[in-house]
Amino acid sequence: MTDLSRRNFLLTAAGGGMMLGLSLPPAGAQAAGDKPFVPNVFVRIGKDGQIVLTMPYVEMGQGTYTSIPMLIAEELEVALSQVKLEHAPPDEKTYGNPLLAGVQATGGSTAVMASWQPLRQAGAVARTLLIQAAAKRWNVDPVSCRAQEGEVLHTASGRKLKYGELAADAASLPVPKDVPLKAPKDFKLIGTPAKRLDAPAKVNGAALYGIDVRPPGVKVATLAQSPVFGGKLRNVDDTAARAVKGVRQVVKLDDCVAVVADHMGAAKKGLAALKVEWDDGPHANLTTQDIARELEQATRNAGAVAEDVGDTDKALASAATRVEASYQVPFLAHATMEPMNCTVHVRRDGCDVWVGTQVAARAQAAAAKVTGLPLEKVVLHQHLIGGGFGRRLEIDGVTRATQIAQKVDGPVKVVWTREEDIQHDMYRPLWFDRLSAGLDESGKPVAWNHRFAGSSVIARWLPPGFNNGLDPDSIEGAVKFAYGLPNKRVEYLRVEPPGIPTTFWRSVGPSHTIFVVESFMDELAAAAKQDPVAYRLALLDKTPRAKAALALAAEKAGWGRKLPEGSGRGVSVQTVFGSCFATVAEVAVAKDGSVRVRRVVAVMDCGTVVNPDTVRAQIESAINFGISAALYGEITLKDGRVEQSNFDNYQVLRMDEAPVIEVHIVKSGEAPGGMGEPGTSAIVPAVANAIFAATGKRLRKMPVDTELLKRPA
Repeated sequence: MTDLSRRNFLLTAAGGGMMLGLSLPPAGAQAAGDKPFVPNVFVRIGKDGQIVLTMPYVEMGQGTYTSIPMLIAEELEVALSQVKLEHAPPDEKTYGNPLLAGVQATGGSTAVMASWQPLRQAGAVARTLLIQAAAKRWNVDPVSCRAQEGEVLHTASGRKLKYGELAADAASLPVPKDVPLKAPKDFKLIGTPAKRLDAPAKVNGAALYGIDVRPPGVKVATLAQSPVFGGKLRNVDDTAARAVKGVRQVVKLDDCVAVVADHMGAAKKGLAALKVEWDDGPHANLTTQDIARELEQATRNAGAVAEDVGDTDKALASAATRVEASYQVPFLAHATMEPMNCTVHVRRDGCDVWVGTQVAARAQAAAAKVTGLPLEKVVLHQHLIGGGFGRRLEIDGVTRATQIAQKVDGPVKVVWTREEDIQHDMYRPLWFDRLSAGLDESGKPVAWNHRFAGSSVIARWLPPGFNNGLDPDSIEGAVKFAYGLPNKRVEYLRVEPPGIPTTFWRSVGPSHTIFVVESFMDELAAAAKQDPVAYRLALLDKTPRAKAALALAAEKAGWGRKLPEGSGRGVSVQTVFGSCFATVAEVAVAKDGSVRVRRVVAVMDCGTVVNPDTVRAQIESAINFGISAALYGEITLKDGRVEQSNFDNYQVLRMDEAPVIEVHIVKSGEAPGGMGEPGTSAIVPAVANAIFAATGKRLRKMPVDTELLKRPA
């Protein structure tokens, strides 16, 4: 287990290798005639020539609905505009994510990585069968034919047949095995900028998010859940609520009350009119400080060993210089633009669920569990997601909506207010870390000790993935990082916080580990009195891709050029999500301690790039998301209650605060890596290190403490 990285775990959990997720029907399974040509579970071609991709992943702003169709279109030799999408039904056996242990899930920056081989293969199989069908009709060798622009061409005679004309014939042919894929030198779409296929509908309002659905007769509900996690509903006086015009019903559950109305306005007014008494339960006095103290105490004991190289204790004892530090990162909310919502219609003989979810099969199963219906009686309608960030990898919203819908005659759309969304989120865990390192006479690190404690999301979300006390997500970025160190020991302690639920958050484990590792590496450079970039470069010989990315980032950022007083540059480098990423942040710290991130230079080596426009957009988005966390992000508890409630006290980066971001993409022939999340984990330590460069003050606890950074007037 000491050799387990998050990436290796995911591949291993998927069955020891890359499961293709490509379920090919037996030869001749699709009859000829008017039936479409369906060579595999991803591609369907009708007699009209329309190409339909059954999309195994969901679009939540990351560009999946453009980059993955590019894989199909590339191998099928068609324009991207010729591919239309439909959501895959809940079906883990067919559409499970091979990099997430076969769970039908969109997350972890895995969509393109997981699709790279099977989706190209799906397109190549379809293309091969179409060519064979044309060759058979013309009575020629298939080698003399080629596909181009949605047609099959016989090169010698110039004869052409459109895909639609060949669909019925192709459907009757046996499905070939081991179809060769196009060589990268022959790519026409992959690697080129492509306009987002989902953008026009989002601009003109035609796109349907979960919150937009309106089945006939739908009512709207909003809810109040126990303000303390684990609390119960004691009593409700709903007299005033029922008097509100448009209110139809008040639904009471064990730990929740919901008002059902004709529209959201009436539901909110009705909810505000309720007189509710709560039993706060066992966590009524819980505070953030209580949880942090428990984690701090836990790190005084040995943990499960995640990595053990050399003899760290011996190296520390003989080191010329010893450096020690402790770090803490807070609970964080997801705060997606589209608040939690789910529409459900429960009937005696079935159930319909309309929702945007990152886990379609789990959402379907959640509704089935609540209603007691067989799985096949629950129909899930997948929709676009207005921001996921890991929040919609959870099914608590579906469960809650189904519980309410059971008590409503007809469909009901349950919409959480922003306050409910933030105060009843499932949060990025709070972490506490202890580190110590030994330096030799030249300042080079000869020993590295890292012990940290916090919640394990994997242990709950995917129990088979938690083994020997180790969570492969939580330790990613702390183990097997880019630097070559002769002696290194990393230990993890699983400590579940009472009274507050935790889950994945954009950049997951590395959102914590990269901040700690890169901040502490900066501390070592400072202790050695060496330049932070030069110090890192000297340790990166074993990871040349990371070394090249860092060198380029420093060059493009003008590392070493003089900045105005109160300004500084900070750096971070990481190898997570199968990608190498280097970041330089430039900040200005005002006399009142406020911090402005003015410029960010990011260099990404994510292997083969499918759509460079998507890569840039994702990195820009991830960086701004991470800056929000660095400057403002923190969920705190007082008397068992989450203190933050809306964007006034859970602030995100405002438009006028966004920095200039320069993205440089390294050309690479490696297989694609993940790129949706690395920008978030990379920017936080880069900002913290830049603040140290500007002020000489080291931040070991996030978010930024402006009081600490204040300068005398």
